[in-house]
Amino acid sequence: MKIKYLYQQLISHISVLVVAFLILSLVFSHYVEGLVYKNKVDELESYGENILRDITEGNLSSDRIVNEYMTVLGGRNISFSIFDEKGSVIFPADKHGGDLRLVDEVLEQISSGETLIVKNRTKRSNQEVTLVAIPYIVNGQLAGGILLTAPISGSREMISQINQYLFYTVLIALVVAVLLSLILSRIHVHRIKRIQAATSSVAAGNYTVKLPSSTFDEIGELAEDFNSMVMRLNTSKEEIESLENRRRNFMSDVSHELRTPLTTISGVIEGLKNNMIAEEEKEKGIQLVSKETKRLIRLVNENLDYDKIRSNQIKLTKEEIPLDELFEIIQEQLSLQAEEKGNSIQIEVEEGTSIFADYDRLVQILINITKNSIQFTSNGSIYLRGKNGIRETIIEIQDTGIGIDPMEIEKIWHRFYKAEISRTSNPFGEFGLGLSIVKQLVQLHNGKIEVTSEKGKGTIFTIRFPAE
Repeated sequence: MKIKYLYQQLISHISVLVVAFLILSLVFSHYVEGLVYKNKVDELESYGENILRDITEGNLSSDRIVNEYMTVLGGRNISFSIFDEKGSVIFPADKHGGDLRLVDEVLEQISSGETLIVKNRTKRSNQEVTLVAIPYIVNGQLAGGILLTAPISGSREMISQINQYLFYTVLIALVVAVLLSLILSRIHVHRIKRIQAATSSVAAGNYTVKLPSSTFDEIGELAEDFNSMVMRLNTSKEEIESLENRRRNFMSDVSHELRTPLTTISGVIEGLKNNMIAEEEKEKGIQLVSKETKRLIRLVNENLDYDKIRSNQIKLTKEEIPLDELFEIIQEQLSLQAEEKGNSIQIEVEEGTSIFADYDRLVQILINITKNSIQFTSNGSIYLRGKNGIRETIIEIQDTGIGIDPMEIEKIWHRFYKAEISRTSNPFGEFGLGLSIVKQLVQLHNGKIEVTSEKGKGTIFTIRFPAE
């Protein structure tokens, strides 16, 4: 069964209010009724004690005292009787000549000096009365007493009137509460429907929708969380679209890059096979095939490396590595490539500096970055620096090349990004995979890598590895 949220709110609020008002009415009615009866009993006890005191003191004749009290109490619709130690009523005398007497249970109770209070119906009328029997004790023995009765009708009327006023008050309060509940429920339902509509828009692919949020209540916080979710979805969508565009460019570049060396290799092999290449050119052709083959292998290895790193298939074997020796190896491996562009590789290491890392992967990181520095620097210098920080080792690779536009710095870590879209062939770090691999490897070492650059003045890569 489907029930709208508005009706659920109304039913729950009205149910709580009805139950609360019902309990309040019953408790208040019972309290008022008890209070009215208590006041009536207190009044009767006070009159009875006064009558007994005046009779026992004997300042006036008993008959005169009794007659005066009969006149006074008769005006208040209160009657009283006097009984002896046996429970027989001695005043007023029964007009019918009968012998009125209290029952044994009543005598037994008041014999101990305890006042008896009863709400009952008299035998001679159908009127409900309040009855109070006050004993008179002499030397521990019952010597008589006085019995007072007053009709409850007046008290009942007062209680009924109070209950009537209470009913009207509860009714008015209930109507006001229902109206307020209806207004608040409509407000909440409207806010929920707004979130529902926004959710439907997001499900339809609209990630620009935004809800008014607040910290006033949970619905406002939900709207704020919804806005954050949509913002992240929109960012993810933009990144996916950007990645898709780069993927298309990558596939186009890969097709071109693979086609070119494969065509070259195929042509040279066919020429050698059919003796179409002169003898003195064969060695040159073989070197060309070897160069293009290595280029294809490098491309495939970079893609495999990236996928292994992303899927956590790389296991690191960390050890302490002296930085000066490591930099000398990098300098030796890349010196020829640097000289081809008129660059020099300089080493600046603090004495005794070492780094805790996987040797092979650290070499891969440094070669990738240094190759990039060589690629974008002409007739300049590349500096390899190392120093100890606070519980960390810091490596800086600086060049004096063309630099990177500040808007492009964050993009260099993307898998398919190229700093120069126009270049379709690059012997170092093809298709932007090199730096993407570098960042993943640094993170595997629990390290950090940062880039600072200024257009036309060069770039600095800063790597921080934690100490052992």
